[in-house]
Amino acid sequence: MRTAASKLASLDELKDRLARERAQGRRVALANGCFDLLHVGHVRYLAGARAEADVLVVGVNDDDSVRRLKGPGRPLMPAADRALLVAAMRSVDHVVVFHDDDVARLLLELRPDVHCKGTDYTVDSVPERDVVRSYGGRVAIVGDAKQHDTSALIARMRR
Repeated sequence: MRTAASKLASLDELKDRLARERAQGRRVALANGCFDLLHVGHVRYLAGARAEADVLVVGVNDDDSVRRLKGPGRPLMPAADRALLVAAMRSVDHVVVFHDDDVARLLLELRPDVHCKGTDYTVDSVPERDVVRSYGGRVAIVGDAKQHDTSALIARMRR
């Protein structure tokens, strides 16, 4: 069994790894997020994403993009810690930290067969849907109903 640390990769390392996976006929799914406070919704989202393909890559937003997306006081943990926690999940094969506020550039670099988003989206509302379709990929909505929210959990803990 692979260690969590061995699942972490730079973008260039990940491209090489995925080339080897694809040479073996494996299909690739990509999920992404901040993963600032892991909860059951994340577990179900990533398990659902893994079910869409043979290999699951997870893109984790870096600290600067989390700050821009979530506001002051976030992230709670640095990107390296968040990435390692995600990599420790059995459903995850590879993890890469990315620097943009959205995942469009990472999608174009990696060209996953399936781009997985949570149930707070529909296939037609996924912001990157046109990027995915441009290279022949598909979008899948996975996970359970959006009843778990990191911001709400943080607010509850602060009360």
